[in-house]
Amino acid sequence: MINSGSKRIINSRNLMLLLLTLLMTSCNGQVKEKPKDVRVEKELSKPPLLFNQSTTFPQIHTNLNGMVSQFVRTMYQDTKGNYWFGTNANGIIRYDGQTLEKMNLEQKYKSMAVREIVEDKKGNIWFGTSSGLVKYDGKKFTTYSTEVGLQNDEIWGVTIDKKGVIWVGTIGGISLFDGERFSPFTLPNNKVENPQHMLSDKLIFKFLEDKNGTMWLVTDGNGIFKYNKKEFTHLTNKNGLTDNNTADILEDKQGNIWIGTFNGGVSKFDGKTFNNFTKDGIIKGPETYNFYEDKKGNIWFSAEGFGVYRYDGTKFTQFTTENGLTSNVVQSIFQDQKGQLWFGTWQGISIYDNKKFSNAKDKEPWTN
Repeated sequence: MINSGSKRIINSRNLMLLLLTLLMTSCNGQVKEKPKDVRVEKELSKPPLLFNQSTTFPQIHTNLNGMVSQFVRTMYQDTKGNYWFGTNANGIIRYDGQTLEKMNLEQKYKSMAVREIVEDKKGNIWFGTSSGLVKYDGKKFTTYSTEVGLQNDEIWGVTIDKKGVIWVGTIGGISLFDGERFSPFTLPNNKVENPQHMLSDKLIFKFLEDKNGTMWLVTDGNGIFKYNKKEFTHLTNKNGLTDNNTADILEDKQGNIWIGTFNGGVSKFDGKTFNNFTKDGIIKGPETYNFYEDKKGNIWFSAEGFGVYRYDGTKFTQFTTENGLTSNVVQSIFQDQKGQLWFGTWQGISIYDNKKFSNAKDKEPWTN
């Protein structure tokens, strides 16, 4: 958020820590249970309940029938057309074409944040959450926790590589999962000068496997590690990064690597040179993430407090509340199979139809 268009009132880093604390303190007194398969119970004959729960921020656009109390952190539409919404405190919400519903998982904690949603080649949906790694096979949910080898239940980054191995970034380190067992993956001991860790010096926020098979690992305050053929390269502010506190990463169709940071804005790496658009004054706001490439090849990302940007290969276009966006604080970006772009913000969900921004419920009434 910004005051008078320039001074930020709320730093999302502090908000992230606050929300994480709320999530973790809510688990006090909970008894740990072994992970088990949980079947989703639903009654299609009954209309969805109106939750109308209190929200952290005033909701201008839809918050999914009152089921979202904070914001939607990640969104995904699977190969079967189901919409999945990962919330910051209210678990998993799904729309299957008939019913919008909150998935009833047995979990350790009262609140559950969902930070990543990925789909494997078999159609299984995987969720990186604050309560472990969750798998949905089309019929039931299975939760994997520390009790079966995961480094830590608090997950931030998840990806599936070309070999089908699941990479999981937790506050306790990286775990690799082959579908049967977890194994730890250790990074080199290379450290930047005066690292500013937000949550953990072992945390990986994001993973990216590029077209050459190199895995990029976005750390919490220690720059980026590149991993290929058992060799590591450490990228820091000494050799190209503008900020060691990296937040997000994307490879576009041309092979460029886009990097968002918490303090240094957004850069594009073409394999030789880092171009920092924030430093050059093209992009406003030092905190950038939520990179997404749409079907036309446009690159979208959010700049904390300054809305979202679109790069069409030539120029950047900024969109804010003045253009109809719900809020200038955007936490997730996603494009559905219709070509609509969804924006999850602190104050509800907006949809962009390539012409204008609207309340999501005006485009998709089932979100109301």
